[in-house]
Amino acid sequence: MTTGPALTPEQVRRYSRHIIMPQIGSSGQRTLIGSKALIIGAGGLGGPVALYLALAGVGTIGLVDFDVVDLSNLQRQVLHNSETVGMSKLESAKQTLRRYNPGVEVVGHEYAINSENAMETMRGYDVIVNGADNFATRYLVNDAAYLSGKPLVDGSILIFDGQVTTYLPGQGCYRCLFPSPPPPGLVPNCAEAGVLGALTATVGSIQATEVVKVLLGIGEPLVGRLLLVDALNMEFRMVKTRRNSECPLCGDNPTVTELIDYEVFCGLAPASPDAEAAPVAAG
Repeated sequence: MTTGPALTPEQVRRYSRHIIMPQIGSSGQRTLIGSKALIIGAGGLGGPVALYLALAGVGTIGLVDFDVVDLSNLQRQVLHNSETVGMSKLESAKQTLRRYNPGVEVVGHEYAINSENAMETMRGYDVIVNGADNFATRYLVNDAAYLSGKPLVDGSILIFDGQVTTYLPGQGCYRCLFPSPPPPGLVPNCAEAGVLGALTATVGSIQATEVVKVLLGIGEPLVGRLLLVDALNMEFRMVKTRRNSECPLCGDNPTVTELIDYEVFCGLAPASPDAEAAPVAAG
């Protein structure tokens, strides 16, 4: 762990339940305070991730989103409320996170992440969290994180199903599991099929836990493992994964060496990176 300045009395009190844990302690808490996490989307999954990282004291939380709060978001998106309908999601998120922990810096990136700005957006962050709601953004974030050498905590949800995994540099990527996207229209998104609001909290809190573990270098992150959540039957399944030597991005002979036109690759029109994504492998 890398550590920063000594904790203030207020920080000692605020983070006391972390500090008494042998896996974290004062040193680990200082590491969290000095860490930076970038979250793609300030919606269903990005909300609980950002909320719990702020409560954990992660010093800088970046949010990428260019949408506004809609009434339909409030069934699941905990960063927003009735009073912020119509407001920029980033401003709504900043207000909420400041109320929970004014000591955390929230950096807003109010634009659509794309092949021209993804690498620059990720620069300076220690870990990337992906909760995009469309395949073009999912592949873009995966490729940019890998090419930037950043750990990626990936999550997705749809109806009652969710999935979470973590990719560390050199240990596999999203393309190892899904080299190419499904045909357009085959997998619906949450706006088309719906999603259980409470499921965002389940999957998002798991993602936040993974981020903390990665930042602190503790425990066993979901590397080489895909956690599948079936909330309807309340079943959790673990699927072992591995780096694919023939992966077009991280394989032995990669063909993807720079960011590409992901809308064309996925056969999709550009879409807003909200914080839900179809769990394409959730069986």
